[in-house]
Order: sequence, then C-alpha cells, then structure tokens
Amino acid sequence: MAAVSGVLPQVPEPRAAVFRTFSKPRPAHARRQAAATKRKCQASSEAPPAKRRSKASFLPAKKTATKETRRTLKGKAQKTFSPKKSSAGASDGNQERKLGIKTSSLFKNNPEVPELPRPVVKQVQEKVFTSDAFQALDLHPHLISTINTVLKMSSMTSVQKQSIPVLLEGRDALVRSQTGSGKTLAYCIPVVQSLQAMQSKIQRGDGPYALILVPTRELALQSFDTVQKLLKPFTWIVPGVLMGGEKRKSEKARLRKGINILISTPGRLVDHIKSTKNIHFHQIRWLILDEADRILDLGFEKDLTVILNAVNAECQERQNVLLSATLTEGVARLADISLHDPVSISVLDESHDLSSPESEAFLEASPPQATDELDGFAIPAGLEQHVVVVPSKLRLVCLAAFILQKCKFERDQKVIVFFSSCELVEFHYTLFLQTLLSDSGALAPEHLPSTSTPLKFLRLHSALEQEERTAVFQDFMHSRTGILFCTFSEPFHSASPALL
Repeated sequence: MAAVSGVLPQVPEPRAAVFRTFSKPRPAHARRQAAATKRKCQASSEAPPAKRRSKASFLPAKKTATKETRRTLKGKAQKTFSPKKSSAGASDGNQERKLGIKTSSLFKNNPEVPELPRPVVKQVQEKVFTSDAFQALDLHPHLISTINTVLKMSSMTSVQKQSIPVLLEGRDALVRSQTGSGKTLAYCIPVVQSLQAMQSKIQRGDGPYALILVPTRELALQSFDTVQKLLKPFTWIVPGVLMGGEKRKSEKARLRKGINILISTPGRLVDHIKSTKNIHFHQIRWLILDEADRILDLGFEKDLTVILNAVNAECQERQNVLLSATLTEGVARLADISLHDPVSISVLDESHDLSSPESEAFLEASPPQATDELDGFAIPAGLEQHVVVVPSKLRLVCLAAFILQKCKFERDQKVIVFFSSCELVEFHYTLFLQTLLSDSGALAPEHLPSTSTPLKFLRLHSALEQEERTAVFQDFMHSRTGILFCTFSEPFHSASPALL
C-alpha cells in the first residue's frame, strides 16, 4: 500500500499512462484503493473530468505515437512538397500568359497611325497693313483724333482700306478677310461716321439704328468695347450689348431706356424678340453680320431667319454688311437672302498688286460664289497651327510635352487648345494644374533652363459664369503668355487691340 500511495500522487495523467507503469495486473483491492484515491484527487482539483478530454489521450501509447507520427509526416509532406508544386504550376501559368498575351506600356505596342490624306492647299499671305492713313478718308476730325489717340492707330489695314470707302457710299458689302485683320473697325468706323452725321440728331429713345450680330459673348464684348471708344466724342449715341449669361431684367431696362447701336448674339436677341414688347426695329439703318461663318457653324441659322423676318417686317431700307473669314456654301446662301446688289471685298495675297486693274475686279458688284474644294486659306502671320496624329494613349503625353516646350522653355508664347466638351476642358485644366505646376512633377530650379518661364493656365467654356468668362477673356487678351483651354463653341479671336 505504501508503494501504491507513493506512485499515485505522480500520476495526474490519463489512464494510459497508469497502464504503462505496471507490467503485471494489480490485485483487486489495490485497484479499488487506487480508484478511490483518484476520485478524491479529481474532486479536489479544478481540472475537468477525464471523460471530457480528447479521445486521443485515452488511446494506447503505440497507437497515439503512430497517429502523431503520421500526422507529423503528413504535415511535413504538405509543407515540403505542396508549395513547390503550386509555385511550379503558377510559374508555368505565368509563362503561358506571357507567351499568349502582349502586355502594353505607354510607349510600346502602339497601333499603327494611319496616314491621313492631305490635299495640297495653298496658303495665301494677306497683306495686313498699308501705308495709307485715316486722314485720307472723309471722316469727322474728332473721329480721326479718337482713332489716333484712343485706339493708337495711324494707318489702315488692307481690309479697312477697301471696305470703309465702299460702306461710306451706302453700298451693301460681303467682306472676306482673315481673322485678326481689322474687320471690326472696318464696319464700326462707317457706322459711327454715318450716325453722327445725320441731320436730325439721334435721341436715345429712338431705339436701335444699327444692329450688329456676333456669334459669341466674347466677340460681343470686344465689339462693344470698340464702339464705346469710337463714340467718346459723340456722347449722344448710346451703344448696348445683349448676350447670354446676363440678367434679362436689366437688359429689358436698357432696351426701354433706348440703345442706338445694338450688339447682340443671335440666341439672346431672338429671346427678346419673343418676350420683350418694347424692342423695335423701325429705325434700323445698318444690319451687320460679323463672323457669319461662325454664326452658321454654331447652329444659329434658324435664329437668323427669325431676326431677319422681324427686321424686314418693320424696316425695308437699310444697309447690310456680311463679314466672314471663309466663304462657305452657307455664307453664300445667307448673303443671297440678306444682301442687295452687294460689293464683294476680298483681301488679296501679296503676290497681287492692289493698284492693278485685275485687283479692281474684286471690288465690283458680283454674286458671292462658294467653292466645295478648299484651294487656299489665309491665317494671321503671328498664328501657328500644329497638328499631330498620335495613338489615343499618347495624346495627353504629347499635349503636356508640347505645352512645356512652347510655354515654359520659349518666351512670349500664347497657346489656345480646343476641346470638344466642357468636361474635357475642366479635366485637362485641373490635371495640368496639379502636375505641370506642382513641385513634385517639375524640375528642380538648378536643372531648369535660364529661359524657362512660369506657366499660366486659363479655361473658357459655356458652363462658367459670365463674370468669370469675361475676366478670363480680358486676362488672356492682355497677357503676353498663357495657355487657354476652351471649347470649339467659344472661339477666341486672336486680333490684338490695335487691329480691332
């Protein structure tokens, strides 16, 4: 008993461990005593009963050891061989994918750029400036002084030299000249001269004597500014402008007080014709369609029909002028219905002599004819147009590189980039502000060329408020450098203030 009691305290193990201690079966009383002692020990301890333990603990030692060994070997086999097998399979799959599919990068695997058909087009070089001064014209002395001092112009451009004398005679005219050649002054000077020379002095309440239609708000503001400067000596003639983005209530108030020279966009004028009762055209003496090709391109043909019908219903005798940079089929059709026995004025290229008898034929009365094929075009001498055909994924990179090259590493460069929608303008404007102007994306100052200049980004589209659009327009027009992102429906006229 002493021996048994000495062994039992060392066996808090399962029954299998007790069986392993004895080689022979014990007597019955010894077994009973051991069971009673074990029950007493189990009651006093906090350990759970033996029957709740894992069944593997009650297996014989050999069987337990055998299962443990098998489990270990199985686990080692999984850890040792499975990863190799899986990694080998993955590498085979990657190799198959690499062989089967071409991975694309920015400058690799680009599609072939198709060669676009480019017909040979002659670029006509128009002679912009002439040596003839405004004093040679039969104008009011105060008007000549204003042109010289306020507008700071002394000599006429080619289109002004040909157009002003014809318009002062009271003839209808179709004027074709490149953008930036001074077409605005070509019709503004005759209008102001004829209105100030009227025998009965013009009163503000008489209403509009001249109606000028322009395609965009920016050109409306530019023309209004020019007319205001020319009218400084003639304060009794009141100019006014109607355009989208402004309050209709304030425009109706101005119309009620009276506007003698009315500058408007077609859509806003049609709105007032339909909704404003105090607008009338019985005093109209001038009807001018500026940038007629752009008016038609922007889809204002129906609005022009409404305006012409409204003017014709109240006034039949007037002088009509149509100005355009190109002579398209639509412009020719518009000239047929709005002009009466017009004089066709077209600025010739520098290879022709303006004093030759052949060139005089361009000032004779002739019906406008539009050609389907573009045989020649003229652009301002200071304007460069660039075209690059690239894959879609390289457009953004090429545009960014072009802007950096032209505007950051060259001096006095102004760039206009046209987009198809307002969303694209906002996207590129925000993206380039965050990348090309950020410190992280820019070169360190010591690596920049000495001629590098800071970039200046501007945006212009129809979703902006009119005040912001006007501020952007004025800012870009008076800046020496800058990048303007705009839509095709917001054309910016590159004429300098001296060529208005």
